[in-house]
Amino acid sequence: MASVLPSKLAISSSALGAGDLIDALLSAHGLRRTSAARLVLGWLLAHPDTSYTHAQLQAALSDDRATADAMRLDRVTLYRLIDRLTQVGLLLCRVDSQRVRRYQAMPPSVQTMPHFECQSCHKDSPLSGALKGNAHDLERAAQTALEALQALGYQGMSLDFAVRGVCADCAAPAASKPGAAA
Repeated sequence: MASVLPSKLAISSSALGAGDLIDALLSAHGLRRTSAARLVLGWLLAHPDTSYTHAQLQAALSDDRATADAMRLDRVTLYRLIDRLTQVGLLLCRVDSQRVRRYQAMPPSVQTMPHFECQSCHKDSPLSGALKGNAHDLERAAQTALEALQALGYQGMSLDFAVRGVCADCAAPAASKPGAAA
């Protein structure tokens, strides 16, 4: 789900260290700077092009040697933390066609993040690179739609721009089978 809420804080990651950036983001969004919040947000910001299910994120955090030694998060704590980070717009929450929630860091400078979801392998890929110059037009259209809804009294809105289909990796084996239609 691509949030089109204005960022509460414009922070240059080059001006701050990673830990300072994470603390500044948490504070600016009214969240406590706990070690668990730093850990989860830091992990997701370090992997900006990857979306994780709750279970995948928990496994990734426990598989990471530095993280595993520092802290182990139980699943309920992780659920609550992901929920808070999503509510304030620091994480994107997308629900795929199988109704599985996937979470990804929301870079502070991004207003919309269109993505492609493969209906075969469920890989989620950002489309911003593929859209190139058209991404600005998409962002402007999304902002216009949300502003119109806000004028009507709607609140707490977000926008999900998802294209669903079969990715090139999954489509290639099907196309190479004998008798496959061209």
